[in-house]
Amino acid sequence: MANEDVDQERRRFLVTATSVVGGAGVVALGYPFVASWKPSAQAQAAGAPVEVNIGQMEPGQLIRVQWRGQPVWILKRSEEMLATLPKLEPRLADPHSAVVSQQPAYAQNQHRSLKPEIAVMIGLCTHLGCTPNYRPDVAPDDLGPDWLGGFFCACHGSFFDYAGRVYRNNPAPTNLPIPPHMYLSDTTILIGEDEGVA
Repeated sequence: MANEDVDQERRRFLVTATSVVGGAGVVALGYPFVASWKPSAQAQAAGAPVEVNIGQMEPGQLIRVQWRGQPVWILKRSEEMLATLPKLEPRLADPHSAVVSQQPAYAQNQHRSLKPEIAVMIGLCTHLGCTPNYRPDVAPDDLGPDWLGGFFCACHGSFFDYAGRVYRNNPAPTNLPIPPHMYLSDTTILIGEDEGVA
């Protein structure tokens, strides 16, 4: 009878110890598998919002930053640049930003931005993804006497104004996209988040 009690206690101990060791082994083997579902730090950083200081920008200056592997342009438009926007409307394919997917609702206006003097746009031509050149020069020989400044895609000849709106009858079908963005202060823009900015 005493031997049976000892065997039962020993059996319970062995079963419990085996269960604990087996459970720890399952956790040890399962953790790397579950952890592989989490994006890497590099992948998380690639999609992370980007803060940009615009406090030292001069009128006419263009800053280029990267967000999600795409070039994002921040342009500080001068009064002269802003004055060209209404003049060009008859020559544009989508002057009133009717293609809603091209910009957040708060940028669906003539200047396509939160603040008229600051433009934020993705610098990839909507035709085949080339990067247009910033051409603020007025009436240069290669672009003609009607050119008031903006962006020119040399790959296939698409023209965009200072708001990223595409000219009519160009290879590019739509305006340059406006990424979500918001102002953290008068001198700092956060690209990639807008927290429902209206």
